[in-house]
Amino acid sequence: MIRNLVFDFGKVLVDYDFERVIRDFFHQGDHLEEYCRIVLSDAFMNRCDLGVEPLEEILRQEQEAHPHLAAQLQLFYDRFDEFILGEMDGMRPLLMQLKQKGFRLYGLTNWSKKVHGIMRKYEIFSLLDGWVISSEEHLIKPDVAIYDRLCQKCGLVPQECFFADDKQVNIDGALRAGMKAAVFTTAAQYVKDLSREVPGLELVL
Repeated sequence: MIRNLVFDFGKVLVDYDFERVIRDFFHQGDHLEEYCRIVLSDAFMNRCDLGVEPLEEILRQEQEAHPHLAAQLQLFYDRFDEFILGEMDGMRPLLMQLKQKGFRLYGLTNWSKKVHGIMRKYEIFSLLDGWVISSEEHLIKPDVAIYDRLCQKCGLVPQECFFADDKQVNIDGALRAGMKAAVFTTAAQYVKDLSREVPGLELVL
């Protein structure tokens, strides 16, 4: 029986758009493509999300390696909150319904320690009963160890968890950890996917 609902943060609870904001860092697009290749690469993102090194140190090293982008790299840190566009449509009222129906709600995200500023800003995060953040555990999805860490920290049974993430690779990690899981696209699709695992569930969007 599904008792616990686990949510990724980005593109599930809150929306974001890195490239739209990054374009504002540049005059007439100078070095924009090079910059995006650096900060939007899996290597850079995973390094930030893993949290082994301070984010400030990671950026300092990139500034030394790319001095012509030093100012824009600093803006990545200073204006990080601007990348978040708001809560995903329909998700806060949906989570409120799910709590009323007795489900426990949890978060599991790959994110740098910058996430705490985002969590303070958006009310949807106050609905969570607990969470695991990659940069605090030094583990990242889809490593099974981070799903196991959530279960250990919050006292969850994997088979009683339903996980939603916008990336298939992270869904695959959850399945390997013993959870039920589905790729997230919209609140409406989430309801359909959850209803397949919880027959008779009635939710209003």
